[in-house]
Amino acid sequence: MSFRLARIAAVSAMTAILLTGCARFDDSTTSPFEPPPTQALGGEVGPGTPTTTSKAPRPTGPCIDPDEAVVVSCLDTTGGIVVLPDAGSALVTERRTGRILQVTADRKPVEVAKLNVDATGDGGLTDIALSPHYDEDKLIYAYVTTGSDNRIVRLAPGDEPKPILVGIPKGPDGNAGAIDFAPNGDLIVLTGDSGSPAAAADPNSRAGKVLRITDPQTTGASPSSILMSGVGRAGGLCPDPQGNIWVTDRTETEDRLSKVTSDGTVLNSVWTWPDKPGVAGCAAAADAIVVSLEFAKALAVVRVEASTGTVSTAPSIALQQRYGALHGAATGPDGLIWITTANKTSGTPGPFDDRVIRIPPQSPAGGGSD
Repeated sequence: MSFRLARIAAVSAMTAILLTGCARFDDSTTSPFEPPPTQALGGEVGPGTPTTTSKAPRPTGPCIDPDEAVVVSCLDTTGGIVVLPDAGSALVTERRTGRILQVTADRKPVEVAKLNVDATGDGGLTDIALSPHYDEDKLIYAYVTTGSDNRIVRLAPGDEPKPILVGIPKGPDGNAGAIDFAPNGDLIVLTGDSGSPAAAADPNSRAGKVLRITDPQTTGASPSSILMSGVGRAGGLCPDPQGNIWVTDRTETEDRLSKVTSDGTVLNSVWTWPDKPGVAGCAAAADAIVVSLEFAKALAVVRVEASTGTVSTAPSIALQQRYGALHGAATGPDGLIWITTANKTSGTPGPFDDRVIRIPPQSPAGGGSD
């Protein structure tokens, strides 16, 4: 089974757990997530893995967060995150430094690559994605801001970054973007409006769009189609197992969750947040979308009606105030949710910020002081 298919199966299983009656996240809860299975935090999880196995206490010291859900601490403010096929490690970007780090629980981060980026405003190294055939080709795709534009580059082991899509407009703000692969192998690109709503509405501009690239292996590729226009400040992009593409963005009046269906129909504002909690990264499955909220310092779980594909109930809230400003979101092949923080630019950083956290979906979560 390919990495892409395995991840789709995992996120579908994740949603089935999230939406059971005992696992519904509720604003009124005050306890954090229940302690996760210890094996899930130190190694691979497989059939028959015990959930009560004891382990030695986590080592103490600088940059070792005592919270066992924290995979790694003391990063610079994060950008994108993607879980590797082993389920026990992930690649995370530092938006401002341009570093791509491999992170694993209780180990020092390993620098995989470092890109030259312009981190002005919300730009920099804002997202990464793995090739659908990562097990064989080890290719990584990255969305970066340069001195002249925003662009997508491809990284191969031991080689210089190759530009895949260039010329995405750059502005004083609205430079962040997101990328992911659809189940059919197309590269989907979310671009920010570069600070110009007019550019986002202009069909001749690549700003403020959701683009499809059918030839992501080609250097200097062009978008095959524009799937959606009018995007504000880009948040996250997450295809679901049915081939629908979910998009979060921030406009002048509200934050939004939108959807591009598998047949190309655009459903703007499937859910909106007039209070503008700072929607960021997302992870999608068959019947739920998980959205990181930077300003609200929480995780939103948006239930999708299975029969209609619509959202009719208010999102449930998890991790309120527990880890501060949440930014990236991803799911691993084992169904665990990985999230990142951006407290060094969007919150109040503590001694362990910024962090990568891994959360089991089978327990409810709520507020608590950070």
